[in-house]
Amino acid sequence: MPAAQPDPHIQAVRHFNRFYTRQIGVLHEHMLKSPFSLAEVRVLYELTHRHTTTASELMKELGLDRGYLSRLLAGFERRGLIERETSERDARQSDIRLTRKGRTAFSPLDQGANREVGAMLEKLSGADRAALVDAFRRIESLLMGEPPASYSLRRHRPGDIGWVVQRHGEIYWQEYRWDERFEALVADIAAHFVQNYDSQRERCWIAECEGERLGCVFLVKASEDEARLRLLLVEPRARGLGLGKRLVEECITFARSAGYKKIGLWTNSVLDAARNIYRQHGFQMIQQENYRNFGKDLVTETWELEL
Repeated sequence: MPAAQPDPHIQAVRHFNRFYTRQIGVLHEHMLKSPFSLAEVRVLYELTHRHTTTASELMKELGLDRGYLSRLLAGFERRGLIERETSERDARQSDIRLTRKGRTAFSPLDQGANREVGAMLEKLSGADRAALVDAFRRIESLLMGEPPASYSLRRHRPGDIGWVVQRHGEIYWQEYRWDERFEALVADIAAHFVQNYDSQRERCWIAECEGERLGCVFLVKASEDEARLRLLLVEPRARGLGLGKRLVEECITFARSAGYKKIGLWTNSVLDAARNIYRQHGFQMIQQENYRNFGKDLVTETWELEL
């Protein structure tokens, strides 16, 4: 029986781990040619950036085994790098802090790490450096399972339209199994917007957080009196923030200021979250029609809002 093929996502993560541990020298016996191991340096870093802490707090922060951490701390204490005293918050624990000798020992390590990272970044252009930092932030956010803390809205700029097409294609395939014909439709809509853009009466809004795009929506001219709301999208990890609602509100506000009398939109019956947003803002469904497209049997819907 042939062996099961490894998950390509797992293999990609493991490949990156091997690459990055080589890149930053994690596999060296001692960090930065110092007498300290990686684990010892991490504990010293935490102690340097906290006035006091406890062994329990260090265990939680670093994910270290209790016995292993205890041995590290005992070694630091023997070398005069830390001092302990009974915690005022909990008499069962000891507050731990670095001594002057401990801070002196860690300082060149901190400076050396800054130099090594600085040397790595010097090889990159300013744009690549910013992209790398943004990627690190996104990796951390995704692995922590945290939604974006906040977001801002801006108008489109070069690069955004390609992202709109790509993410529509990917998300609608992942969530609804709509095939590449949907992506082609989005590409046509987006291309028409760019080629016929009327900055006085049309808009594209991009939502982002720390350089990461989280969503989009377009308002385009259908006639002198009617606008169309198109391509509303919210990234899965940004859902629950009220972002879809905010994007629709921006469309309505702008449409009124631009002098439109009505907003129309086209959607599908399976898109429950978007339909709920439209309904909450006063849109009325005026037409339904069964059809087959994107590899699925669907029900298309036309909605309108009188302004």
